[in-house]
Amino acid sequence: MKVLVLNCGSSSVKFQLIDTAADGERCLARGLVERIGGQAVVHLSVLGERRERTVVPVRDHRAAIDVVLRALVDGAGSTSAVGALGQIDAVGHRVVHGGEAFREPVVIDARVLQGIEECIDLAPLHNPANLRGIHAAGELLGPGVPQVAVFDTAFHATMPEASYVYALPYQYYRRHRLRRYGFHGSSHHYLMLRYAELNGLDTAHVNIITLHLGNGCSACAVVEGCSFATSMGFTPLEGLVMGTRSGDVDPSVVEFLMLKEGMDAHEIDAMLNRHSGLLGLSGLTSDMRELLAEEAEHQDRRVRLAIDVFCRRVQHYVGAYFAEMGGADAVVFSGGIGENAPEIRRRVCEGLGCLGLTLDAESNAALAPGGEGQVSVHGSPVAAWVIPTDEERLIARETARILA
Repeated sequence: MKVLVLNCGSSSVKFQLIDTAADGERCLARGLVERIGGQAVVHLSVLGERRERTVVPVRDHRAAIDVVLRALVDGAGSTSAVGALGQIDAVGHRVVHGGEAFREPVVIDARVLQGIEECIDLAPLHNPANLRGIHAAGELLGPGVPQVAVFDTAFHATMPEASYVYALPYQYYRRHRLRRYGFHGSSHHYLMLRYAELNGLDTAHVNIITLHLGNGCSACAVVEGCSFATSMGFTPLEGLVMGTRSGDVDPSVVEFLMLKEGMDAHEIDAMLNRHSGLLGLSGLTSDMRELLAEEAEHQDRRVRLAIDVFCRRVQHYVGAYFAEMGGADAVVFSGGIGENAPEIRRRVCEGLGCLGLTLDAESNAALAPGGEGQVSVHGSPVAAWVIPTDEERLIARETARILA
């Protein structure tokens, strides 16, 4: 089955066309349309060939997906991903928030569309864009091509109540479903499945802590193949330090800043989400690569502080989950930082020796960017792995499974 995977953001569409053949998924094409609403930049790579970049006017998500479909047929250079649009068997959509209504992927129909709309209050920046992508794909490909929604929150639907309920007056949960939902679910789900595959395990025997470390960061405690706890909460703001998000802070900071700085709720929300994290601490950048280079070259104090706080918060969650789970077999690093920054892996693992994790310094340093493998000493009671995440592959796999 050829599945077109769409990840629609507020001004972008990320896509992959994946063949989910029985012998393993194969990416036929991938790309990105960014800056929707004006002169958009379109990136396309077909069958692993050289990435092509073009600039075209794209006014909305429907026009962006039309550009994607044309690119799949016309291809990059002399190569096309499909001979005709009729060869696309299904569309899998990343939908950020499914609330409590959607605990697994579903075939999209009128009831599902209504349910996604009802979750807009929980994800006002994401669900509307996801809906625009669903409507556009339906119009352009026709009703004969089934569409499936794969929810970012669904993998975490297995969390026990003690993991997701906040210690607030319970009526707010009853009235507004104010609780921890968790995000990056497709990434954590993929990492669990890939770890099981690499180690020849049934998923029911997977007990690991997965770390999705990128511009957005989250940790997940996986017990018997299911999400047991995760660091992101009601929104993606809670938890680990991220590129521009603060992660955990005392809620009283909000009132304090309102009184002392004259900030309103919207300004504080923008500060916590877009001006904090690595960017806010360093005063320089949200890019970990640049921070590590700056630290090595100039030993900047605030840069070092930003990196130290980032690593300390990861250690904090790993230690907490280790206790809650009653032990774990491995810590899995992924995401742009987790996959490509051996120095960050080293600093995080330095503080985990008491749990039984011993990093193999040579293996860690030698692993190529985007590489996959174990980076702990063999025989270490708790292993450390690096596994590149592939959310689109997971979405394609889940789409094919649901339709089958």
